[in-house]
Amino acid sequence: MTHPPGGRRRRPLNHEPAAVIYAREKSGLTQEELAERCGVSQQLVSKIESGARNATPRVLNKFAEALNCPVVVLEAKRQTVGAGAS
Repeated sequence: MTHPPGGRRRRPLNHEPAAVIYAREKSGLTQEELAERCGVSQQLVSKIESGARNATPRVLNKFAEALNCPVVVLEAKRQTVGAGAS
């Protein structure tokens, strides 16, 4: 098994990058405006949207509030064990 550069294993993302981008664009905000509303840097917003950084639950909640959407819209969808099993 190969590991990403730096030898660290990537954890699954807490968020869905495409959903964050969609919600931000639908709200008519730029990355800079979202960052300002949430008290984070534009660089962090960019890295979260690209999937290069994992959004913490705290940041996801701030994004959801700023974008006026439920946090579940921004969260990564997880496969549940046994889903669809009879």
